Amino acid sequence: MQDLGRTVIATGLILLLLLMFGHHVNAGGAEATDTRSSSPRIVNIINFIRQCEPRIDWITEDVLYETVVAQIEILKKYQLKGTFLLQYDALIDARYQKLLKGLPADMFEIGAWWEIPQPLVENSGYTWRGRYPWDWHADVGFATGYSPEERVRLIDTYMADFRRIFGAYPKSVGSWFIDAHTLQYMHKRYGIVASCNCKDQIGTDGYTLWGGYWSQGYYPSRKNAYMPAQNATNQIPVPIFRMLGSDPIYQYDNGLGTGWQRVVSLEPVYDRDGRGGGNAEWCRWYFDAFVGGTAMAYGYVQAGQENSFTWKRMSRGFEIQMPMIAGLQRAGKLTVQTLGETGKWFTEKYRVTPPTSVTVLKDDSERDLKTVWFNSRFYRANLLWDRGTLRFRDIHLFDERVASDYLTTRGTSTQCLYDTLPFVDGFRWSSKEIVAGLRSKSAAGSEIKGGVPTVDDSTEGELAVRWPTESPQGAILLTFDERSMSIRAEGRIEDGWHLELSRAPQAELPYVRIDRQQVSCMFKNTRYAVLAQQGTFTKEAGSGLRIMPEDGRVVLDLSVRGK
Repeated sequence: MQDLGRTVIATGLILLLLLMFGHHVNAGGAEATDTRSSSPRIVNIINFIRQCEPRIDWITEDVLYETVVAQIEILKKYQLKGTFLLQYDALIDARYQKLLKGLPADMFEIGAWWEIPQPLVENSGYTWRGRYPWDWHADVGFATGYSPEERVRLIDTYMADFRRIFGAYPKSVGSWFIDAHTLQYMHKRYGIVASCNCKDQIGTDGYTLWGGYWSQGYYPSRKNAYMPAQNATNQIPVPIFRMLGSDPIYQYDNGLGTGWQRVVSLEPVYDRDGRGGGNAEWCRWYFDAFVGGTAMAYGYVQAGQENSFTWKRMSRGFEIQMPMIAGLQRAGKLTVQTLGETGKWFTEKYRVTPPTSVTVLKDDSERDLKTVWFNSRFYRANLLWDRGTLRFRDIHLFDERVASDYLTTRGTSTQCLYDTLPFVDGFRWSSKEIVAGLRSKSAAGSEIKGGVPTVDDSTEGELAVRWPTESPQGAILLTFDERSMSIRAEGRIEDGWHLELSRAPQAELPYVRIDRQQVSCMFKNTRYAVLAQQGTFTKEAGSGLRIMPEDGRVVLDLSVRGK
């Protein structure tokens, strides 16, 4: 009995330690990081399925189907969980039904891909307006092209057929962009727990989503599915996760001065100039940064690809990425989940959108750029180090009261546009000659030079960045929390420094008035402001804005709205 007692006590201690250190053993017996740990790194492998591809003749229905078969096989080969999202034309196709019904439920999730093809419109009792059975134009192929009443009927038709085929409603719904009316109705009526939308981009395929919560996931406003909410009462309780795994350094500036961006992402089909998900070296660099970089709360990335790109085009990237992801999971450095699992984890852990960060301090090129992204429910900010200088490349503010253009009416344009509120916009305010940004400068007006920054998230809710400077000597320290950011200097640099905006002469700035301690802004009929709790603003000819420290410090409140 004494031996039995000691055994029970020992077993209890082991279980307690496992809980304390937040690990579990996966099916293969290797240790894997649990999403209860301090900063888990979560991967969703999401592949979505269309039944037809009218843009390219050789991409037949058979080619599309065989692509999905190959995706399933490679996930099984590396024992990775996967999420397959079905467009309605694929949902009602008997081949896809048979294929997906045969998958083990503990490894694969079947959900909805929310583009609107001809069969869904006609089965809902409406007339198809598209050029092809699936039309990618925003006013035809997406819910934003339909009235709120039409959206409800389209949802009801899809959900009834999904349940008839699979025996339950889907838990996850993805789309390049999804409106708040659709998302809220899907949650309230059908119980979806997770959604995903496109990465930030300008002009790609006619879709612009710009200034949003960068990477990771957020709770959207009830008025605007692209805009993070600031309060639980005004949010849709379904987290939206950003897709495609943008290159944290190079995606943002790709196409400066052109008005549209090229793609630098984890998508397996891309290998442009040695970057993208089809390039082995770039993928190693991306995942090294993903698992090793400072990430507040958690890190997230979506891998996978829609079948429209075909297995012939994406197979090389899949063969690079899947063993990489599987190896990192076996090593306990990341966890692969279905989208629904991640959504459930998020809502159980976070009442409102948490602050998060993405840190990359090692470039994969000779340019040796470095970047830090910070997100909160109030704003996002991006730092970029370029040839020893530091600038704020981006600051956008979020306001849950700002309704999207598609909340109550349908969009009539072939393109789609979602925005947030700019304070610094390094892409839109640049030209081919001038790169916009809020730059760190010395008292003499020259850009400050420095070394390698360090990033620390050990204080809950704060991200601390320390940048050692060489000319003048000292350091700049930046601290971000969900409502504000603080910037101060130490050493010789403390005696004189400031931030000054660079921008193209033709850039349309949102600043309507610059006072000593407030910048009042207007963007698309929305008023907002940035307050200086410490430091001062001045209006400068040629640049538009300078921020001066007081007692060596600048503190900006980025949570004020409607001023």
